[in-house]
Amino acid sequence: RNLCKRLDGRQTYDFRRIKITFGTDYGCCFVDLGKTRVMAQVSCELVAPKESRPNEGIMFFNIELSPMASPAFEQGRQSELSVKLNRQLERCLRNSKCIDTESLCVVAGEKVWQIRVDVSMLNNDGNLMDAASVAAITALCHFRRPDVGIQGDEVTVYSPEERDPIPLSIYHMPISISFSFFQQGTFLLVDPCEREERVMDGLLMIAMNKHREICSIQSSGGIMLLKEQVMRCSKIAAVKVSEITELISKALLNDRTARKAGGRCGFAESMPQERITALKTDETLMETSDVTERANDIVEKAGAPPQTVPSPLVPAPGVGQVSQGQQNTWGLQEEDEDDDDDDDEQNGKETKMETEHSHTSSHLAGDVVEISDSEEEEVVILTSETSGQAKQVVLVLCRKWNSGVTCSSEQR
Repeated sequence: RNLCKRLDGRQTYDFRRIKITFGTDYGCCFVDLGKTRVMAQVSCELVAPKESRPNEGIMFFNIELSPMASPAFEQGRQSELSVKLNRQLERCLRNSKCIDTESLCVVAGEKVWQIRVDVSMLNNDGNLMDAASVAAITALCHFRRPDVGIQGDEVTVYSPEERDPIPLSIYHMPISISFSFFQQGTFLLVDPCEREERVMDGLLMIAMNKHREICSIQSSGGIMLLKEQVMRCSKIAAVKVSEITELISKALLNDRTARKAGGRCGFAESMPQERITALKTDETLMETSDVTERANDIVEKAGAPPQTVPSPLVPAPGVGQVSQGQQNTWGLQEEDEDDDDDDDEQNGKETKMETEHSHTSSHLAGDVVEISDSEEEEVVILTSETSGQAKQVVLVLCRKWNSGVTCSSEQR
């Protein structure tokens, strides 16, 4: 059993790292249990007491499972898990009589203080009950209620500037410790994470104070536990509760000392240190003494750099370059052929017009006759003598591929 390996590398009885911080106001506490993050806020107001207990104050606990903590939590709907956690927290803190409720009475039967503890889950990575119990009891120890004065039937509530707030009277600090069982109780783990909770067979929660007094105990999951298993869990819980209680006392002392010295505390201290976020990456130290040598070695071992690609050519507006430095003809070749055909037709029309004009001129002047229908032409010069005068007759025979142009007898 001692050789059991957990997903996060912990041993069987190891707790995750606990971190306790406080807000700017009294009664605001943040607890980090590994990646599980919980916030507890304590508030108070004057209300009428219960008829069954007219001389005692009222304790109220509320646990909110926010969708920010886990996608499985729904907003505005009280799930079975939230009801279970609420009941367990009430058994741990209210039923254990850890707070002197009679000291919360202002006027018997008329006015008493109602202390409200709101616990919000900011991130869920398993073992919400232990984190909630630590956050709630720490917030109650950190809380200060306003001082009151009574003159006749009039009750006056003084502000913190007029009178110092009064801390609550707390007898002891019960803390919940959770144990998860696997394979019908064969294996036992302390402080289960979220993945371990998914596959566990049963859960045992023991609330205990540093005096080894069990305040509450609850088993869930439907497994049968032996007496020896419960006794072993109680001994482990006593050790863990003693360590956590000492941690809470040190955190309260450090906060009290910082507030008396006028130093920064709560969010004012957290902002420069970037501790506002729920989860942040820890700083990693890097060795930079031999960076230059390593860089030179990498450059020497690397191959020759690739040849520089020449500037791109733009053959036409709106056309990009394809391949390296060569002109792209995509989409332009067909357009060029169409343009050539249009030019050929236009040139043919102009040539025909020139031929007609030349033919008319030959009748008038009798010098040169040009007949042409295409740019591919053969020119034959015929020389003859008529009535002692030499006349040069130019006959242009126009031939196309695999065809010819027949000249009339008059033209011959």
